Amino acid sequence: MPIEQQITFCQLCPRMCGVNRLEQTGFCGAPGQLMAARAALHHWEEPCISGTRGSGTVFFSGCTLRCCFCQNYQISQDAFGKALSPRQLADIFLRLQAQGAHNINLVTATQYLPWILPALELVRDQLHIPVVYNCGGYERTETVLALKDYVDIWLPDLKYFDSELSARYSRARDYFDVAAKAVTQMITQVGAPSFHEETEADGQTPHSIMDRGVIIRHLVLPGQKEDSIRLLHWMAETLPRGQFYISLLSQYTPFYHSSEFPELNRRITSYEYQKVVDAALNLGLEQGFMQEKSSAKEEYTPPFDLEGLD
Repeated sequence: MPIEQQITFCQLCPRMCGVNRLEQTGFCGAPGQLMAARAALHHWEEPCISGTRGSGTVFFSGCTLRCCFCQNYQISQDAFGKALSPRQLADIFLRLQAQGAHNINLVTATQYLPWILPALELVRDQLHIPVVYNCGGYERTETVLALKDYVDIWLPDLKYFDSELSARYSRARDYFDVAAKAVTQMITQVGAPSFHEETEADGQTPHSIMDRGVIIRHLVLPGQKEDSIRLLHWMAETLPRGQFYISLLSQYTPFYHSSEFPELNRRITSYEYQKVVDAALNLGLEQGFMQEKSSAKEEYTPPFDLEGLD
């Protein structure tokens, strides 16, 4: 189906707002053309994604969630970016591969799938590294199924259990119901995680690099450790053991807030984060990653300066 037909009544994300993106933008803020803000080697993902050479990360403009605490607000809220064609995007994928990227990492890509899928198709026979789908977890299962032959590694967030929280911070009351189904489908599609060992690490300690699998990310929010623990219980009780990794993030940084959310205007405490980590270990969720509290700094957010989009 031509791109124009897919976006004149847009239903790519669970909001299914049905706008004609050739004439106006929907909730995600994405226009009727592909927009990206950065394409470069990125070293701040999980060790099995970034390795020592970096993840070939493309940050797309706009977002289907637009969380009020987003660290990438310049692109998620303000939709900053540069227009690209599928051919230009395909060439970017190949350049990142030539630079030594361990994978191609698509960040908040759902609103641009009508352009991204043709770009991936153009390089299907030339791309020899995994494709990572880095998303907020708020995905239609139909979208996950459509990506079956293109995505090797799923890197979704699982943000909230409580619908009141998701409504307040992401204007998505149905977040958990939607994300739970999407994450379950992701695991079904790619199966158990698989890795290979880096052979060249340029003097650094080599990492195990993920080839296929699911890593579920969860950002611990100020004052919401109990919601985090409820999510962990759901994972332990519902998802198949040994079929996914978790990544518990302590990097929450309060630098983009108004008085509307005063409870978010602080970093999480070591106590809050450690309680969530302890709960994961007690539930047997031992495959995964945790962060040092020093990760809660603004410098971990990359500059969105159109790097790599020429």
